[in-house]
Amino acid sequence: MIKNDLFLRALKGETVDRPPVWMMRQAGRYLPEFMEIRKKYDFFTRCRTPELASEITVQPIRRYGMDAAILFSDILVVPQAMNVEVEMKPNFGPYLPNPIRDRKSLDNVIIPDIHEELGYVMDAIKATKEKLNDEIPLIGFAGSPWTILCYMVQGQGSKNFDKAKEFCFAQPILAHELLQKITDTTIAYLKAKVEAGVNAVQVFDSWGGMLSPVDYQEFSWQYINQIIEALKDDAPVIAFGKGCWFALGEMAKSNASALGVDWTCSARNARYLTGGNITLQGNFDPSRLLSPPAEIKKMVHQMINEFGKDKYIVNLGHGILPNIPLDNAKAFIDAVKEYKV
Repeated sequence: MIKNDLFLRALKGETVDRPPVWMMRQAGRYLPEFMEIRKKYDFFTRCRTPELASEITVQPIRRYGMDAAILFSDILVVPQAMNVEVEMKPNFGPYLPNPIRDRKSLDNVIIPDIHEELGYVMDAIKATKEKLNDEIPLIGFAGSPWTILCYMVQGQGSKNFDKAKEFCFAQPILAHELLQKITDTTIAYLKAKVEAGVNAVQVFDSWGGMLSPVDYQEFSWQYINQIIEALKDDAPVIAFGKGCWFALGEMAKSNASALGVDWTCSARNARYLTGGNITLQGNFDPSRLLSPPAEIKKMVHQMINEFGKDKYIVNLGHGILPNIPLDNAKAFIDAVKEYKV
């Protein structure tokens, strides 16, 4: 039994004394102890070495005592497993030297044996579960099929993912074939993570907001929904679409346990658009963690009041930034723990 099950109770919509709190990207680049590990090992070595991944996962928990841990990994381990080369270039980000843009390159994309290609993730989960010792739940995650397609086709990060959109609009048959391959792989991957011990999963649709509402339904949401349907009986699923406030109404009709909200959508609008019945997560602007700690605490309490303490998980509206002072991150977590109705 998990000793602090606040996060899991919030996902079930149960009444709680205070909402749970964790931060997207909490395991990583703003922590000095993470930077020490980063000096010694390159990015994918950190992801592929269970001892390192588990250590990075628990670092923020030791320091701040969040109500949930999220496994240190990356969404791009999935394309790697699917026979697509991914490099992580310093001061540049992800780089895929052979992007998928035609039938020939698409035929090289495989649906892998998860345990063969991504067994190291399952080993990291088991190592992390040992370190956590059932104190708090562990979250596993994957990128949405659309977000993974964006990188696979664009070949790198982008402000508008123009090549990815061109691929979808000019060659929709190939695009849907690629999206389905990613979806099938992601379902198998997340199911394996649950078997290995994660208590909940989150699907990150980081680039969903690049699409119009109509195109979002066609190229993103229907595939995320397949993942939710496949996982719903195994573990709670959180769907987070950055910039996707326009789809919240549709998303709320799904079997997701919770929906993530970014900082461009107010608590009131998020509750209104989702009908008030589903657990919501978010939506503190990560840059706001640069405000003075006293102000952060005030804003967090106000945010909880606006969302309501039940059916709510306190989080940022996207990942924590690398330049956030440690005391400010602490103020964010402490504000939630100190919250009284």
